[in-house]
Amino acid sequence: MPTVEVTDLKDGDFLLDVREDEEWDAGHAEGALHIPMSEFVARYGELTEAAPQDGRVNVICRSGGRSAQVTMYLVQQGIDAVNVDGGMQVWQAAGRPVITDGGAPGAVV
Repeated sequence: MPTVEVTDLKDGDFLLDVREDEEWDAGHAEGALHIPMSEFVARYGELTEAAPQDGRVNVICRSGGRSAQVTMYLVQQGIDAVNVDGGMQVWQAAGRPVITDGGAPGAVV
C-alpha cells in the first residue's frame, strides 16, 4: 500500500477526502476535494477533472481504512495515489488546520 505521512505533505498538495458528509461538515483540510467513499465510483469523474494530471492524489479519511481502499482502487486505475497514514486524526494531532465550510475552526469526528 503506497502511503505518505501527514508531516510529509506540503501546502498545495492535492488531497482527496473520502469521509462521509457529516464527518466533512464537522471539519476538513482546507482545499481538499470531498467525495465520500460511498459515492466514489459514481462521482469518479469529479476526481479526474480536479486532480493534477502529473501529480499525486493523497487520499485521506478519519483513520486510514477507507482511504486505503480508495487508494488501491485508484492505483488499479493507473493513478499515482497514496494513502495518508493515520488520516484526519493524525492530521489534527500534527497541528494541521481543520476547518468547516464557512472557514471556522472544525473538528475531526
